[in-house]
Amino acid sequence: MPEGKKVSMREVARLAKVSVATVSMVLNDNPRISRATHMKVQRLIDRLGYRPNRLAQSLSGRYTQVLAVMLPALRHAFADAYFGELISGICDRAGKMGYKVMLEQAKPEFVKERQHIEIFERRYVDGILALGCNDRHAWLKDFAEGKYPLIVVDNYFSQWNLDHVVCDYRSGAEQVMNYLLQLGHRRIGFVNAAQEIRTSRDVWDIYTSKLKSAGVDPQHGWVEDGQFTEEGGARAAQAILERDPSVTALFAGNDKMALGALHYLNVKNVNVPGQVSVVGFDDLRHAGFVTPTLTTVHLPLYEVGAMACERLIERVHGRIERVAERLPVHLVMRESTAMAPTVGA
Repeated sequence: MPEGKKVSMREVARLAKVSVATVSMVLNDNPRISRATHMKVQRLIDRLGYRPNRLAQSLSGRYTQVLAVMLPALRHAFADAYFGELISGICDRAGKMGYKVMLEQAKPEFVKERQHIEIFERRYVDGILALGCNDRHAWLKDFAEGKYPLIVVDNYFSQWNLDHVVCDYRSGAEQVMNYLLQLGHRRIGFVNAAQEIRTSRDVWDIYTSKLKSAGVDPQHGWVEDGQFTEEGGARAAQAILERDPSVTALFAGNDKMALGALHYLNVKNVNVPGQVSVVGFDDLRHAGFVTPTLTTVHLPLYEVGAMACERLIERVHGRIERVAERLPVHLVMRESTAMAPTVGA
């Protein structure tokens, strides 16, 4: 072919001595094509440098080979380390499986105009991976019947029976509370956030039930919303300790709030862990590089993203009917926790 000239599908078919339909089926991995024909056409495609028009291909083929990662309209969501881990896992696995990923935000106008359904009806995507969603996002109910493939990533919605891949938050909370109780802590503050998220409620449930099983009546003043931010974590730690200075441990629902609590305690010259122990929940990369290093629950977020992507592609291709995966987590013990201080010491 002359250098710089764009190769057409018709030209590939002519040189391979097959029909245009056969070339199209090779590009779509249609099982009706024999291995010998597939290899012959594919070699020619590679040699000629043919690049198919993916939009046209999606309109004529069964699959678009595109997935949508859907996030709510959160400020700086794409810069957040939590979402970064999930999206990295999704994109890496999608690439290995021959899929592209597009990012969408479920802003109010997006949902109002039903664009979350339109992207299927217009054949832009094969499926959606929903991140950062909570009970307020009623648009998820549109996927309850399973007509359009959607997997919720790192949360779950029992009320709508949606496919999901999630970390085992209950197990993580149990490990934290068992550890703190074994260290002798009984006055444990809880920096929580977003009770409209099912996994946050799971952690809250374990926190209260473990205290009660240890014979401790959870106090209202021990709990404060940290809004999932460092600033919120600092304010929450301040509020809890001003209400009850005898609190000896703070359990935060994510690492960002735990780091905010550490910052506040450092500013106030409160020794961590000598006077107050601090535990996070994520084990993001910076948790081991602060002073003191942060005890936290390791969540396999990259693996959750990768598995959710793989399961969604399997759903799209009809290989599985239901997805309900829960990945194990583990407590990482570092320098921010110690035995509870002796009363009067």
